[in-house]
Amino acid sequence: MPDLLIELFSEEIPARMQARAADDLRKRVTDGLVEAGLTYAHAKAFSTPRRLTLALEDLLAESPTVKEERKGPKVGAPDKAIEGFLRGAGVSRDDLEERDTPKGAVYFATITKPGRAAAEIVAEVLEDTIRNFPWAKSMRWGAGSLRWVRPLHSILCILSDAEGTTVVPLDIDGIKSGNKTQGHRFMGDGRFAVTGFEDYEVKLKRSHVILNSEERAAAIWNDATQMAFAQGLEVVDDQGLLSEVAGLVEWPVVLMGDIAEDFLGLPPEVLQTSMKEHQKFFSVRNPKTGRIEKFITVANRETNDHGKTILAGNQKVLFARLSDAKFFWENDLRVAKAGAEAWLESLNNVTFHNKLGSQGERIARIAALAADVARLAGAEANVADQAARFAKADLSSEMVYEFPELQGLMGRYYAQAAGHGEDIAAAAQEHYSPLGPSDAVPSAPVSVSVALADKLDTLTGFWAIDEKPTGSKDPFALRRAALGVIRLVLENDLRVPLDRYFDLQLLRHEIAQNGDDTTSLKLMQDMVQEIAGHGVFGAAVRTVLDAVDGDLPQNMEDLKGRLPDTSGDLLSFFHDRLKVYLRDQGIRHDVIDACVAMDGNDDLTLLVKRARALQDFLATEDGENLLQGFKRANNILAQAEDKDGVEYSYGADVKFAESDVEKALFGALDGAEGAISSAIEAEDFASAMASMAALRAPIDAFFEAVQVNSDNDIIRRNRLNLLSRIRVICSGAADLTRVEG
Repeated sequence: MPDLLIELFSEEIPARMQARAADDLRKRVTDGLVEAGLTYAHAKAFSTPRRLTLALEDLLAESPTVKEERKGPKVGAPDKAIEGFLRGAGVSRDDLEERDTPKGAVYFATITKPGRAAAEIVAEVLEDTIRNFPWAKSMRWGAGSLRWVRPLHSILCILSDAEGTTVVPLDIDGIKSGNKTQGHRFMGDGRFAVTGFEDYEVKLKRSHVILNSEERAAAIWNDATQMAFAQGLEVVDDQGLLSEVAGLVEWPVVLMGDIAEDFLGLPPEVLQTSMKEHQKFFSVRNPKTGRIEKFITVANRETNDHGKTILAGNQKVLFARLSDAKFFWENDLRVAKAGAEAWLESLNNVTFHNKLGSQGERIARIAALAADVARLAGAEANVADQAARFAKADLSSEMVYEFPELQGLMGRYYAQAAGHGEDIAAAAQEHYSPLGPSDAVPSAPVSVSVALADKLDTLTGFWAIDEKPTGSKDPFALRRAALGVIRLVLENDLRVPLDRYFDLQLLRHEIAQNGDDTTSLKLMQDMVQEIAGHGVFGAAVRTVLDAVDGDLPQNMEDLKGRLPDTSGDLLSFFHDRLKVYLRDQGIRHDVIDACVAMDGNDDLTLLVKRARALQDFLATEDGENLLQGFKRANNILAQAEDKDGVEYSYGADVKFAESDVEKALFGALDGAEGAISSAIEAEDFASAMASMAALRAPIDAFFEAVQVNSDNDIIRRNRLNLLSRIRVICSGAADLTRVEG
């Protein structure tokens, strides 16, 4: 069984495309071969800046002969129908076989497809792969029609076994396949022939090409860390940059350079970002001071002067880049020390969204909400308000304009320069967090207040203008924002009534969009004050509008019906995101549904506390059996209520109990009812579930010994009302009708 080696040699492939391209080459070629009947044992794909390589072991020498049976027209069908079938099947009339079927005699043809040599199949599959390769961007060159990411120079395609090596013949727009390749652009010795993958890899390394990208990355990191360690320094870990640099070189040569003294006073993050983004340099840090003092660059060749000329050129370019960064930093510091008023003023002219106003208007809403939620996070309202008003000031800074990824971080430096306290400076940096499921969650009260306000304003704003996520589309990252709110609330153990703050911020958006009418504006402002002080939208509407003399403006009538629906839809969105978040922690979706159905479901901390207790309870034998007893009681009760057209919810009396088992259930329910309600009121759901577990035995005994639908109507009604008590008591902690099983 031969081995297959393919190399597609071209001009430099962008580093960001290499890994995907190698995987696409492997998948497309192997899928095509398998579909054609050629199986293999192992496949490995590699990439360097100038080549994509695929190596397959133990490929079948030829595809197997395949026989296919094809059903044709009925016997006696028109000649044209039969002739069409013969042409499609590639057989003659003599090859047809008549068979009886339930629908009469039918012609059948057996088609034999002989096996084909591996070389023939490989050539077809590889040509199709090359011509239809899924590059994100590609180009044409010369007079040919072939498209590739960069001009394709040569194709190596060979089959090798114990008898020798065979070139798979292939010609694509004048590029003919062969058994030769070449090594490093500068240090290689020209083209050379190979006999198989091992020979290929060894000869490439002799020609100064390391084929495996992981090996190149390991070599870079090892040499860089050794160089830094020798001088008492450390390389700042950046796996993304390491992967990218490994895709820029075929023969990595690690060099360490100095950063001019003029720039050592820049924030380390500025140095690191500037060197990474512009030069692809690694930062080298002094672990004692935290300063970035040197840089690591990776050349693609060895030189007689051991890289001195390369370093000199890199340092010259770096000096120019860092001079720009220093200029931005010094200018920004002057503005920040003056209070950053110029930045804040300029944000009034920056559009956040054409339907949601400017960044300045958004900041005012965030500040108001941050002050509202500050008490829940343990922060002072005036400090949270001040932090929110400064948090996005750095968006107008020159440094963030140049390096947007530094937003927030630069805000911290500028807040310190402006003389703000550490809590405000921290909020400027941390209020964007968490940005993803693995990102750290702020814990400082002011940071939490501003982070919550920022995300809630974003969510309510896009809900207010009906720009919600649809399917896989989420252009404004609203799912991420909701997950951020969930993590902020849960990981800080906050008790946040989301419904109240949804209503509050939706009203602020309503004022911003439709506050032109003086009467309506005054009413909405009064509602904001009412919600902030006492409760949710419904109560605020009644309080404010009841004091109005005369007819209400029409837009206020519309608002009364529209805003609660919007708020409820947003809460449902949060519950969906919470299911995803808790599913990763092993909590079942039906358990969450059972808890969402209860009052207070906008308090995520309470909801999750209830869900964890229910999940733990259902995992026990008592919990599982009680659930079955509850469902049995609920089903019997639902059927009886549907049949009788009445609701059995009151009047169960122990004096109508006929047996000790029935009396025991009355007693158990009397004892559990108070204990469960007290535990739920204290939010001790584990104790509530434990009290529910005590009902398992008397409920089981009742159903084993008692016939609910007695012939005596009085007894039957009493027992149905008793089942109603089971339903009510067991549903006190969660809606068990929503639990599966």
